Amino acid sequence: MKNLTAFIRGGQVPRGNVRVSGAKNASTRLLAASLIADEPVVLNNFPTELVDAKHKINFINRSGGKVLVDAVAEQITIDSSQLGTLPLDDYDYPIRTTYLLVAGLIKKSGVARIPYPGGCKIGDRGYDLHIMVWERLGAKVVEKEGYIEVTATKGFQAGVIDFPISTIGGTENALISASTISDETIIKNAYISPEVYSLIEFLRTMGAHIDVVGNSFIKVKGAKYLRGSIFDVMPDRIEAITWIVYGIISGGQITVEDVPFDTMEIPLIHLKHAGIELYRNSNNVIISPECLVNGEIQPFELACGTHPGIISDMQSFYTLLGLFGNGTSRVFDYRYPERIKYCYELNKFFPNSIEATPGTIKIQGGTPPLAATAESTDLRGSMAVVMAALLADGESTIHNVEMALRGYNNLEAKLKSLGVDFQVTS
Repeated sequence: MKNLTAFIRGGQVPRGNVRVSGAKNASTRLLAASLIADEPVVLNNFPTELVDAKHKINFINRSGGKVLVDAVAEQITIDSSQLGTLPLDDYDYPIRTTYLLVAGLIKKSGVARIPYPGGCKIGDRGYDLHIMVWERLGAKVVEKEGYIEVTATKGFQAGVIDFPISTIGGTENALISASTISDETIIKNAYISPEVYSLIEFLRTMGAHIDVVGNSFIKVKGAKYLRGSIFDVMPDRIEAITWIVYGIISGGQITVEDVPFDTMEIPLIHLKHAGIELYRNSNNVIISPECLVNGEIQPFELACGTHPGIISDMQSFYTLLGLFGNGTSRVFDYRYPERIKYCYELNKFFPNSIEATPGTIKIQGGTPPLAATAESTDLRGSMAVVMAALLADGESTIHNVEMALRGYNNLEAKLKSLGVDFQVTS
């Protein structure tokens, strides 16, 4: 749904347990990759309420595939045996990773017609690298009005893909496409994040032979017949840091369950450097005011970058953390320097507390948040704006809040489980 508005009563203190769902940036990729299987695939811990997942499932079902969703069990079953490029009435799907659907369609019918990629408006998100992947693997690509057409009547052919810049989406596309080819494909300058490595493990369970050398060179030897798989979606590290930061700055008491600590080592180290000690076991973490060693958040400086560091999707939560710090903090992001629109919205709650220029955010902590009316910007920045409203004194309004809802599975229900009222209307 579009043009949703949230009316938020600030000052609510969260208390209770919240479980981290399956990762958005892993689940939707695994869903697309399942289309190259020749047998049914079952994905457990799948975030079934994610808007992006629902759009992708709808597209697959309309294209002849069959996706069965069990929201209670958080499980989906994918049968792509009848998948094909069928005539569709329209291609208006707000799916950011439409390009990942191509491999399954090419394998099953030799032709793929997909919507142009949609999603967040963070700088320039072109799709030229995906076209490069398909062409390197022997396909013909034509950009038409409303959709992209990729043709490889005999399937993809092995090749060498050398990315001019490291790219997660391009790496995922290359991996899925190459897994349908029985000969060896080389991928250079790949970007192997935890979600990409999870995709590699999934493709291996289906029968693809994938060797990773270092952290950017991949050899893929796929197969004409790929078996089915039962696979667990990894927990969402971005959602985990969201709840952890919310617990810290709200003064509440939250137990965050199913935290993927093995993918969050450096982000959590930066919290420690800000004077925050977390109480944790192997899967869960308890957040309470006692986490602040000196009773306050210390100012910090950090730079966003690639994994294992703080990725850009986490940037806004550290900016929000700095607003509650005792002094001036700085956040740098030269990978996505234009990712600062949310800062102008946060300034509505924390007047004159953020100075943002491309690549650099200067944060002056110590100003109590006031209620405001704000707009959603990018997906993760919008969640930071929602969190600011939850903490502000008074009632706030957030327009186009669907942008924040896109990134979280059952967000309204999870906030309610923490005793937080969060109302959304169309």
